[in-house]
Amino acid sequence: MYVWARLIKTAVMARRRGIYRMGDESRLSFRCLPTDIDTNMHLNNARYMMLADLGRIDIFLRAGLIGLARKNSWAPMMGGLQSVFVREIRLWRQFDVVSTVETWEGTQVIGRHEFILDNGVTAALVLTTAGVYDARNRRFLEIDEVIAALGSEAKARAPNEAERIFMQSHAGLRSLAKKG
Repeated sequence: MYVWARLIKTAVMARRRGIYRMGDESRLSFRCLPTDIDTNMHLNNARYMMLADLGRIDIFLRAGLIGLARKNSWAPMMGGLQSVFVREIRLWRQFDVVSTVETWEGTQVIGRHEFILDNGVTAALVLTTAGVYDARNRRFLEIDEVIAALGSEAKARAPNEAERIFMQSHAGLRSLAKKG
C-alpha cells in the first residue's frame, strides 16, 4: 500500500521548502515504521522505491513541473532505476532521503536518491532515468525544453561514468524487454 499520509505531508510541506532549482536537493526526513518493514525487521526493498518517489514528487512540486504538466498535458514518467543497498535501515531508525536531478541528455533525465542514516552514513543509493511525455503531441520532450518551460537557464553537465553506464544498461534492458 502506498503511504498516502507521507505523500500528503510531502505535498503540503513543499512550499515551505522553497523553490527547487537545478543543482538543489530535496531532503525529506523519515522514520522506519512497522508498515515499512519486512520479515528481517528492516526497511522493505519496495519501500525504498516509494520513498524515492516522494523525493521526485517534492522536486516536481517545488520546481513547478506538476502545474506545468497539468496545463500542457505532460506526464513525468519513470524509465527505470538501479538501486544498491549498503546498510540496513532498522525499525524506528531515522533517516533522510536526499534527491537530486543530476543531469539530462536528450529526453532522459538522471535522478539520484541517497538514503542517509541519522549518523550520516549512506544506507542505499537509487539512480533513476525518467522523461516527460507530451500527450498532445505523442512524444517525449527534450529535457532542455522542459527546463526552459520551467523558466530556468540551467545547462546539463556531461553524464559521469556511472551515469553513462546506467543509461547504457537501461537502454539495453529496455530494448530487450520490447522484443519480448
